[in-house]
Amino acid sequence: MQTMYYIGLDVHKRMISYCVKDGSGTIHAEGTIPATRFDLDRWMKTLPQPWTAAMEATVFTGWIYDHLQPHAAALKVAHPLMLRAIAAAKKKNDRIDANKICDCLRCDFLPECYMASTAIRERRRTLRYRNLLVRQMVQMKNKIGTLLMEAGVSYNKQRLHKTGYFRELLATNPDIDEGLRSLLRLCRETVMRLGKTESALVRSLERDRLLLDRVERLMTIPAVGPITALAWALEVGDVRRFSSIKKAISYCGLCGAEKSSGNTVQRTPLSKQRNKHLQTTLIEAAKMAPRYNPDLAMLYDKEKQKGNANRATLAVARKLVAYLMAVDRGQRNFQVMHTSNCIAA
Repeated sequence: MQTMYYIGLDVHKRMISYCVKDGSGTIHAEGTIPATRFDLDRWMKTLPQPWTAAMEATVFTGWIYDHLQPHAAALKVAHPLMLRAIAAAKKKNDRIDANKICDCLRCDFLPECYMASTAIRERRRTLRYRNLLVRQMVQMKNKIGTLLMEAGVSYNKQRLHKTGYFRELLATNPDIDEGLRSLLRLCRETVMRLGKTESALVRSLERDRLLLDRVERLMTIPAVGPITALAWALEVGDVRRFSSIKKAISYCGLCGAEKSSGNTVQRTPLSKQRNKHLQTTLIEAAKMAPRYNPDLAMLYDKEKQKGNANRATLAVARKLVAYLMAVDRGQRNFQVMHTSNCIAA
């Protein structure tokens, strides 16, 4: 049998620290290499065969993972928070981190996290960029209102961002001087430009062949629109990695964390260990869902009677996760089956 070699990689923006060990824990090589594709190719030619590697999930991990994967027997990515708990030490540097990652991999003790395919990650990057544009649009709209309030200008808040009303406001209101008018026009032009770019990005994702059928199935769920469907498909990736609805709800950040010690139990409102992009999208969808789905409206009213509207919204968001999982896992359109006791998707 061939000896498997294990490599721990501590990845940074400019440099990568590595440690190569065999199954017995003997160090065969360690050092640093520049974080470039050329240097990685040259380094891989010096490695003993076969080899498997592991690295911590960072913002730089994606391209390194894609570059090394065709050459490795196996390649794993570690969950940074769980790895920090395992590898905590008094003395810490890049060489020690690479050594510990290598030991975790060699002893099969690596807290591995899910790594989506390259195609999904590329499209996920586009969707997250679209989310950035939306946040910037909201900031610019708020800035328009702030500029008007600073100058003491009265305006209709509901109609402010309508093209006709905004143009009329600038032309007829005597309280708006020339300097303020130019700033308001600049803000308005920025909002319009960001809106056109955002719409183009969403259309490109909706028409993508990789996502088209999946998104269309998810949109058969009442109250699930294109943004919610795209966010679910791209942030979740392979839905089969969740063995239960509870695990999917936990990943979406729709449940609280628990800290128990002895007879003391503490629960937080919402866990911070979640996919924040999916959490935000699902909560926003849950706020609108009762308007389009009678079953979700009944669920919202039932939970709200207990005295907390936010918890009612979370209950609707959890039910949306159940619907999304049922449609995505079954690869069929949404159907409601009414029985004497329950409603199932």
